[in-house]
Amino acid sequence: MADREAGRSARDLADDHLLRELESVHRTRHETLLHGSDDALATHTRRMQELEDEYLRRHPERSQAAGRTRSGARARVGEEG
Repeated sequence: MADREAGRSARDLADDHLLRELESVHRTRHETLLHGSDDALATHTRRMQELEDEYLRRHPERSQAAGRTRSGARARVGEEG
């Protein structure tokens, strides 16, 4: 994949730029899945994975909303853990 297709390496992005890139890739995911070519979807998937991996590398102890955990989801629907 050429640099022009992929953009700058996620490791080279400043934190604020990494977040903007993540927001953009997530915003465009649905349309790419529904209407993109196989190559476009593969490129999009690789870029999304690269950006997400870099975010997780930088923020291994990120905060997690209780409702986004398995036990939190069970509590929302009234199931026991």
